[in-house]
Amino acid sequence: MRLGPTERDRLLIFGTAELARARRARGLRLNVPEATALIADTVCEAARDGCRLAEAIEAGRAVLGPDDVLPGVAEVLTEIQVEAVFDDGSRLAVVPAPLGPGTGQGPGAVLPAGPEQHTDAAYAARPPALSLTVRNTADVPVSVTSHFHFFEANPRLSFDRAAAYGMRLAVPAGSSVRFDPGGTAEVGLVPLGGERVAIGFAGLVDGPLDAPGAREEALRRAAACGYLGAGPRSGQREEGEA
Repeated sequence: MRLGPTERDRLLIFGTAELARARRARGLRLNVPEATALIADTVCEAARDGCRLAEAIEAGRAVLGPDDVLPGVAEVLTEIQVEAVFDDGSRLAVVPAPLGPGTGQGPGAVLPAGPEQHTDAAYAARPPALSLTVRNTADVPVSVTSHFHFFEANPRLSFDRAAAYGMRLAVPAGSSVRFDPGGTAEVGLVPLGGERVAIGFAGLVDGPLDAPGAREEALRRAAACGYLGAGPRSGQREEGEA
């Protein structure tokens, strides 16, 4: 059985979560990786069971408290983010204060942003570098989260994949855009930042976005896997579209 990076990451979370459950059952208090994995696994399983995003996040927040972890862990774990698969597609679940409110003054504490730091509102106000028309040809809703490599979004979304290479949605971190079945929407995209390395997602890149030949190889893989908008007729109407 061949597993992609996303499946391997999910198995790593599950394995660490199982270790955390076993240690917790023996009366041991959990460390940061164990607590993180257990909460993330709870969110993913809640999504798999059909819960909505808000319900899955609450399930993750309910699984552990400050007394279940080693000293200092509650101050370090101020937020957990995990990509989970819901009935309407893959979405980023952000679990705030996953162990309950801490002192906020320990190592790794998150302090309020100063005036020189970017707020979500300012971040969302940045003009997109590119606008694309996207059509959902599937018969179910599709959601794409803020930092998903848009080029690798659901194969039944029809748009110019080549233009979207190396880009993500121009929306605040942790939010998402929902594409209704048969619907068409205009979205804004901005370049992925940081070191511009795409690992996981749909497995079409799995490496540096700007490496020589990476874009061409990703387009070839996407076309071979039937991603709409990735073939030689990219930008034209796809087969089956009106």
